[in-house]
Amino acid sequence: MQGFETLWQPGMDHAGIATQNVVERELAKEGKSRHDLGREAFVIADRPKDSGFRDEAAEAEIATVQAVVTEVRRFRKEQGLQDGQKVPARLDLSGTALAAHEGAIRQLLRLQPEGDAFSATATLPVAGATVALDLSGTIDVPAERKRLSKDLGLAEKEKQQAEAKLGNEAFIAKAPDNVVDKIKGRLAKAEADIARIQSQLDALPAA
Repeated sequence: MQGFETLWQPGMDHAGIATQNVVERELAKEGKSRHDLGREAFVIADRPKDSGFRDEAAEAEIATVQAVVTEVRRFRKEQGLQDGQKVPARLDLSGTALAAHEGAIRQLLRLQPEGDAFSATATLPVAGATVALDLSGTIDVPAERKRLSKDLGLAEKEKQQAEAKLGNEAFIAKAPDNVVDKIKGRLAKAEADIARIQSQLDALPAA
């Protein structure tokens, strides 16, 4: 590199290179090249064209996968687990569209198949699925119970505040619809959080 110190970050531009290749193929169909457009025009060109095709079912399915991965990663982080640390897990994906993605979910979350000695120490209900983890030796049960109890208290407080506002006729009469809808959304989220956290508390083994 001509004697200069250089930071090498492999893979960082792969998406950009792939996008450029697609755009250049589109231009070639019109008998043009990126050199014909010039650098500035090429960068801001509205290409490739949006076909308008949408597979809402597929988008919803992937969103469900993302929800599971996000929730379990959050839990792993809170437990102080290393990113690459493997954990035995039992996945109950029945009744969901996740069954076809179990391999990918396990790979993304570093979840090993359950063994004969598997004993769930934490259960995470998310997106209609249940992920049971065996964190024997890696989880501080009293600390986890304390953390969950704190989260439960915050969720219950949020629910009470939202219910109080929605039950205030004077407030509802004056508040814009978008504000009321936002509070309803907060209430729904708080109720879902309460159910999720209580389920996790119930699943913890006796200290």
